[in-house]
Amino acid sequence: MMETKRSALFEKELAAPFTLPEEAVSFFTEHGYVKLKNVLSAEILQHYGDIITDLVFKLNKLDKPMADRTTYEKAFLQVMNLWREDEEAKAFVFSARLAKIAADLLQVKTVRLYHDQALYKESSGGITPWHADQFYWPLSSPKTVTVWIPLQKTSMEMGPLAFAEKSHEVEIGRDLEISDESEAIMAQQLGQFHINEEPFDLGEVSFHTGWLFHRAGPNTSGSARKVMTMIYMDADQVVTQPKNSYQQADWEAWLASKEVGTSPDSELNPVLYSYHH
Repeated sequence: MMETKRSALFEKELAAPFTLPEEAVSFFTEHGYVKLKNVLSAEILQHYGDIITDLVFKLNKLDKPMADRTTYEKAFLQVMNLWREDEEAKAFVFSARLAKIAADLLQVKTVRLYHDQALYKESSGGITPWHADQFYWPLSSPKTVTVWIPLQKTSMEMGPLAFAEKSHEVEIGRDLEISDESEAIMAQQLGQFHINEEPFDLGEVSFHTGWLFHRAGPNTSGSARKVMTMIYMDADQVVTQPKNSYQQADWEAWLASKEVGTSPDSELNPVLYSYHH
């Protein structure tokens, strides 16, 4: 009984609106990301963090030793669409509190889920090279945003997310997958941008737009860096012809192969927040 009561309380907190600081929307629009403190309580992060961690270890298919992995594989264990695996994970992913922030930052009325993913950078996990997420997505509009939720306080040693401020405004590197090459090319190009690479407090989350370049350092902390993410898209998105093999795979996996030129509104992409109540 206690557990049910606790879950109900947590779900209430996950639905409660978060008041954005006054300058958050303009900062996000200009810089391509924003970090927000005290968005989720320690209790919520502990409760859902345990559930997400169990799912990651149950569903993860990467069991190669670190030495045998590619740069991408060394960066993190990656498990997608946990909302379809577990009701409690679904309650977290469907949080109206987080989805409303996404809608407000994008300045749109309605957001859908593109997909969720847990990103666990194991102890001794390597860098996540510079990249922009939307390279992978067959979507027409840049009105996309990812919330990055560390499930623990994230020190510099753990490899917090780092952002190349305003890099969503320029069309460099938009044809690069996450790789050693993207890291090298972007490291040269990104001298022109201010890099925000700061630790994350417990309860602090970031939101970054689809074309913003970001990376993360290696995890040298001795314990796993556990992160949950959800990708939101403006409900007015249109599915575009996949431009590369990754977009083809994403189109099939996360958009249920919705017809090109139509709205990405399959059962895989539910509305998570709307002002049209």
